[in-house]
Parts: sequence; structure tokens; C-alpha cells
Amino acid sequence: MSEPSPVIADTGSLRDLYGEPGETAARKIQDRLDAHCRRFIALSPFLTIASTSETGTDCSPRGDAPGFVHVVDDKTLMLPDRRGNNILDTLQNVLARPEVGLLFFVPGLNETLRVNGRARIVTDPAVLQSMAIKGTIVPSSAMEIAVDQVYFHCGRSILRADLWNPGKKVGRDAFPTLGVVLADQIAGVDAGATDKRLEAAYTTNLY
Repeated sequence: MSEPSPVIADTGSLRDLYGEPGETAARKIQDRLDAHCRRFIALSPFLTIASTSETGTDCSPRGDAPGFVHVVDDKTLMLPDRRGNNILDTLQNVLARPEVGLLFFVPGLNETLRVNGRARIVTDPAVLQSMAIKGTIVPSSAMEIAVDQVYFHCGRSILRADLWNPGKKVGRDAFPTLGVVLADQIAGVDAGATDKRLEAAYTTNLY
């Protein structure tokens, strides 16, 4: 890879380029969940969670009905781990390094909520049962997240993307199905059979 020039390599040069943050932006970082944070999390059906380990960094989506992340108290969140692909990138990273970063979204709202903290994997039956779907579909585990930093992020990125505009939704024919993508990327994968398995998983095996 060719080296671009010039390259910013120190904090001083970075600040010379961007300047200092405004007073409100610099002071908005809190160390606990207030009523506004709790309400936003209760409305949120989707988040991304970033984690890291000695082998790399991962950012993974998590989604469910609004309020699927439980606020235990003003310093603690509980994130259920629903059925997935069992690669377990995030969970394995947490075992190595507990630091995580979460970004909460609420459809229709331009602001997002950022939470930085430390996670551990819990399997307490009572905790898992409290996050069961229809009272019977219990998550295999949950991440208990100790909140270190929490703050709202302004809506400029969402507005620039026009993310919530229904007219900007991409049609299904604009991009190949995942089965086609995997067949192109992995030798021996059958696109049609893969798409059928995925459709079954999406419709009858979501949890």
C-alpha cells in the first residue's frame, strides 16, 4: 500500500487541523445513565457493539424489540445474546478484553447514544429468563456492561445520510442476495440452497 502524504501522526497536528471541541461537547460525557439515556435505550431496537482482542477489532449489530437492552441501574446494562452464527467474535473478544463501545439508534430520531464500558458474560438463569422472548425463548447468555462513559451524539451523520427517509430505501434488486455473494466468495457454495436456508432461518428460526 502506498503511503499517502502528508500524514497526521500526533495529537498536536490533529488539533491544529480541527481545533478544540466546543464547551458543551467537551462537557457532555457522563459517567452514568440519567433519565434521558434510559428513555433512549428503552426506545432503541438496534445498536452496534465494538470490541477488541489481541487478534483484532470487531463491530457487530444487535437488534430486537425496543427496550431489549435492560437498564439494571444507572451504571449497568444487560444485553441479551440472541441466536446468531456462533462465530462469537464479540463474546470471545470480551473474554480477552472487557472494554466495549455501544452505539444506540432509534428509528426516526437523528441523535444516537454512545456508551463505553466493560462487559462480562453472565448465565444466571433468572437474568436470562427476564429477557426471554414470549417467556420461553431464553438467550444463551447476556453481557453485563458496567458503564464508564455515556453521551449523546449529534444528528449530523444521520441527517447527511438521510437515513430515515423512506424514499431512500434501496430496492432488493439493487444488490445480490447473500446466497449469491457467498457463492461468489466461497468455492462450493450453492447460491439457491443458501438463500433457501437463510429465508427459513429468517422466517421460522429467528430466535
